Amino acid sequence: MSSSGNASPPQTLTKPALGEKEATELVGRVFGLAVSWIGPLPSYDDQNFQVRVSRGGGAAGGADEYVLKITNAEDSRQPDLIEAQTRAMMLLSAEGFPSPTPRLTKDGRIMCLQSGGTGPGHNKYMVRLLTYLPGTPVAKIAANTELFYEIGKLAARLDKALSEKFHHPSVKSLHRGQFIWNLANVPLLDQYIYALGQSQYRGLVQHVIEQFKGKVTPKLSHFRPCINHGDLNDHNILVDSCSASPEQPQYRVSGILDFSDMSYGYYVFEVAIAMMYMMVESPDPLSVGGHVLAGFESVLPLTLEERGALFLLVSGRFAQSLVIAAHTALHYPENRDYLMITAKTGWKHLTAMFEAGQEAVEQTWFGTARAYASRAPAGSGDGC
Repeated sequence: MSSSGNASPPQTLTKPALGEKEATELVGRVFGLAVSWIGPLPSYDDQNFQVRVSRGGGAAGGADEYVLKITNAEDSRQPDLIEAQTRAMMLLSAEGFPSPTPRLTKDGRIMCLQSGGTGPGHNKYMVRLLTYLPGTPVAKIAANTELFYEIGKLAARLDKALSEKFHHPSVKSLHRGQFIWNLANVPLLDQYIYALGQSQYRGLVQHVIEQFKGKVTPKLSHFRPCINHGDLNDHNILVDSCSASPEQPQYRVSGILDFSDMSYGYYVFEVAIAMMYMMVESPDPLSVGGHVLAGFESVLPLTLEERGALFLLVSGRFAQSLVIAAHTALHYPENRDYLMITAKTGWKHLTAMFEAGQEAVEQTWFGTARAYASRAPAGSGDGC
């Protein structure tokens, strides 16, 4: 993920620190699988390993590649929340979305609490073994307008499926009132803004927060509620190339990763979050949003009030990502380069949005979306 993953104020998190030998032993003991290869995967505050298992011992016919996900000690204290995230992945996979699914433990559970690591005290970590999904993160390709449209469409279909079909008892844990990454909670950034120091951007973020409090917060009750994935960023969406022509690449979404930011929110939040993260990697950021919006609205057209909030919702997500990354980097300076991925271009894009002004940006976004509505866009099927 980019700079958006932690579920709590970062200093309270206890990141697991298992060695490859410990992780290999854990896979054998808990899941009954013999590891043939193991390697670390990047993570914001959990610990992930890519694991290959030999196909003997009951693994025949199943995947032989997994992600061992060891959740940080803080979040591991909320088993209902982790269960909700995992059950949501299972539902989505059953509905045809390219979502990871858990390999059951030897005693038939989807997750298991384990002691381990070299951290202080006796920390317990929730452990899952999830199917490994192939593909390349959107962040590593030159995305085109067809893919932006597909990602918008995916965001709408995903939230719709979760909101209409996800009824597991654990779903109530997704009411996360003070969750810092829920887009409704942009006003909570006040307590982290000190991390920007005397940065030239501090005033811009304060302006976004004040505008949000005045113009978005009072409107929340008018938006259509749903369950949000909450983090459809350019590192959490994997794609496969499905075109023989390198000059005109076509992509299909092959994986949706990282459900740790799921919470109850609103449909318009998901499209704003996807728009913001697709802007991060684009050489022409202000135009990108219209393609994402068009894809989203091909499934779920926004109301006038939802459309009217988009500019500040996209700005609010930029502010969340940039402020919390700066705050976390103060506490984990050794992770600074990884944490500041979005910041490299994020400040530039947020500044450009406000320099262009809300009216001009909306004109670009809505004009692009309108053009799609009057034609069948290329790639409006499954991306290939």
